[in-house]
Amino acid sequence: MNVSAALDWLFSTQFFGIKLGLDNTRKLLAAAGADRINATVVHVAGTNGKGSTCAMIEALARAQGYVTGLFTSPHLVDFSERIRVNGDMITPDALAEEISFLKQLAEGWEQPPTFFELALAVALRHFRKNSVNFIILETGLGGRLDATNAVPKDIAVLAPIGLDHQQYLGDTLEEIAAEKAGIIKPYGVTVAYGDQLPGAMEVIRRAAMKQHNRLVEAAPSVLSVVSSGLHGTELRYEGLSLHLPLLGEYQVKNAATALAALSVVQEHGYSIPDQALMEGFAAVRFPARMELLSENPLVFLDGAHNPDGTHALAETLRNHLAGRPLVGLIGMLADKDVHTAAENLDGLFEQVVTVTPDNPRAMPAEELAAIWRVRGTPAYPVEGVSAALDKALTLLKENGALVICGSLFLAGEIRPIARKRLREKVGLPADFE
Repeated sequence: MNVSAALDWLFSTQFFGIKLGLDNTRKLLAAAGADRINATVVHVAGTNGKGSTCAMIEALARAQGYVTGLFTSPHLVDFSERIRVNGDMITPDALAEEISFLKQLAEGWEQPPTFFELALAVALRHFRKNSVNFIILETGLGGRLDATNAVPKDIAVLAPIGLDHQQYLGDTLEEIAAEKAGIIKPYGVTVAYGDQLPGAMEVIRRAAMKQHNRLVEAAPSVLSVVSSGLHGTELRYEGLSLHLPLLGEYQVKNAATALAALSVVQEHGYSIPDQALMEGFAAVRFPARMELLSENPLVFLDGAHNPDGTHALAETLRNHLAGRPLVGLIGMLADKDVHTAAENLDGLFEQVVTVTPDNPRAMPAEELAAIWRVRGTPAYPVEGVSAALDKALTLLKENGALVICGSLFLAGEIRPIARKRLREKVGLPADFE
């Protein structure tokens, strides 16, 4: 199969739905030879910040010359974003080869592998072929029954835990934390962000104790913020000056978690000297996390879609865009806590443009606009992300800013359109990054 046909088949497996459990995952990985890992494995779970934390750990390890494999989800635009070796996405030829192999391998199975199980198998086979010696795995959903939990790990990392995916993980913070803490394995090491909500932290401590696991709490106080602007944050860490090109106070928390994980990694014989720390942090990139798309006009893209995420976004907007007239371009999924998102962001936008993301679970733009109008914010539903972007840009005032947010599905759909449109608007070359 060519890569287009291979991906068509892979995405068709989403019709099998989500199967929580690890037996079939282990069967697939073993049959594919993807269970033989000769690398240090860092496994990251959490509700918000786990992707950024993965990106930071990977960048720090790569800066020191380790051969890194990074597996994250979801992708924004291209499936290949999920699987990277030393920062480079898997090539179309390699992707087609791996998917074709797995399709033939699993043909006729009574319980077919799921989309996510297959994606994980592709990643692990690709990592092995490229002699990766340092792997970072981001959970897809939860932790305990997530396919990534079938992979042996050296370090479990728990980013901040909040409410999301309650239909799968439980109704309370404690229930969700228990699912995510399921990545903790016996007699291992766990790193957890030390400023978790109290209920979540207590669950993590109990899980670590039960598994005879050494728990390392990442202290946010190890990093001090020197300054922060539209291009990121300047930090001090044990006398070092670090530049983190990600905006938002929550990214400092993620950086503290990444540093704690690296301190444990060094116990495994790895060395991350000062120069690698400086180069690694400066190289971190993670799209759609308060991403600056353009300075003229000022446009940001953020994938915040749950209560904690929208709360963090609101805090960032108040701290960095205070006094600017803001326009929101918002699209959300109907199964998210849309009302809490609107409550968290209430009063920040002068006007809102709503759009229906290209997803069967999306909330209609008209319905989303009504939620904002009830709060007294003028809201304009527009059909299609391209037209919605045009409308939002026409509403921008001088010294204003446009904030695109509400869903990673919206972010993935609109990002290439926005980047092209904004490049044309300010006359930048087509290859500008």
